[in-house]
Amino acid sequence: MAKFLVQKCGPLNGEVVISGAKNAVLPLMAAGILAEEECIIRDVPDLRDVMVMKEILRSLGTEVEEVEESVLRVQTRTVKTNEADYELVSKMRASFLIMGPLLARTGSAKVYSPGGCSIGKRPIDLHLKGFRALGAEVVIEDKYIEAKAGKDGLIGADIYLDFPSVGATENIMTAAVLAKGTTIIENAAKEPEIVDLANFLNKMGARIKGAGTDIIKIEGVEKLKGASHTVVPDRIEAGTYMLAAAITRGQILIKNIVPDHVKPITAKLRECGVRIEMTDEGMYVIADENPHMVATDIKTLPYPGFPTDIQSPFMAFLTTAEGESTVIETVFENRFMHVAELNRMGANIKTEGNKAVINGGKNLEGAQVIATDLRAGAAMVLAGLVAEGTTEIAEIYHIERGYEKFIEKFKALGANIFKIVS
Repeated sequence: MAKFLVQKCGPLNGEVVISGAKNAVLPLMAAGILAEEECIIRDVPDLRDVMVMKEILRSLGTEVEEVEESVLRVQTRTVKTNEADYELVSKMRASFLIMGPLLARTGSAKVYSPGGCSIGKRPIDLHLKGFRALGAEVVIEDKYIEAKAGKDGLIGADIYLDFPSVGATENIMTAAVLAKGTTIIENAAKEPEIVDLANFLNKMGARIKGAGTDIIKIEGVEKLKGASHTVVPDRIEAGTYMLAAAITRGQILIKNIVPDHVKPITAKLRECGVRIEMTDEGMYVIADENPHMVATDIKTLPYPGFPTDIQSPFMAFLTTAEGESTVIETVFENRFMHVAELNRMGANIKTEGNKAVINGGKNLEGAQVIATDLRAGAAMVLAGLVAEGTTEIAEIYHIERGYEKFIEKFKALGANIFKIVS
């Protein structure tokens, strides 16, 4: 079983280049099902989730080839099956994103219940509501979900989402691009990954307007073509390295970052006393001028609010800030599993429902902890960088699902982090 060993280090310094976004590349890869011609996707991160999506696509008949480092060729001349492999789908929640493209391309799709991080219910009812609105018949069984278009195919519709779900917005978009007529998604998710997918689909010949707002309009077309696209930078990875500079009181230059995508993180770090500057080189996160960081309060919200995916790493940093901080989680109901792990390291965090109160300024101590999910794992690493002694982190496969070259990038900044296999 593989583990990370993290030892206390000094301030992290240097520069880091942000990889393509995990949460953007997976729907882009799935969208490759929609065209017979080849699609080229650039800046593809080398992640476990990407490897799983490659295998899922290949099982459907898609050709997936790495033509050079970080560049994928995806081509689906024919779809040999519209049923996704159970073993593969069970490894990753985002595997459900193949359902929209499959339904649009072949008229039917059968996908087994997906796996992934256990951070909450994350129901797929909004995905299915969208498919039904487009005229598909949806059958739900214990282990799988099947959707079939009507005899006239998918038909454009007005769809209102009760919650601005990213996955539902993406699945409905990829189903609607080949539907007859116009589809309007109201209360759509506005995340940068939605905009990235819409840009890719439009390059393929789709007609999508309004991505990045709460109303997306899609005029269906008969056929999509191949396209070339570069994945948007990973804003959550960027936020993690911003916090690495903050928690170690270091200074890091972050390259390949879109400042607008990390505005809530930037604002909160500045409230705590971190100086952040944008230059032609990238974003400088400067925390070595102020050892006495102060507390702040955060509340997770759908984009453009504070991202739920950075909540646990930010909480690790808040354990080192002076004063009392409050964190309110509104997106996922089970995203405080890292609290027990941080408390094991000497933090003083109390939770009640979706609220956590952090009594900061504590000296953390190394301990044996678990990466309870992807972002919680990053939080444990950040805490380990400033904890006395050695922190041993288990279940690191979660971390490797979402961070490219994690060990290499942290070591290059001066972190004492090692991977061991027992």
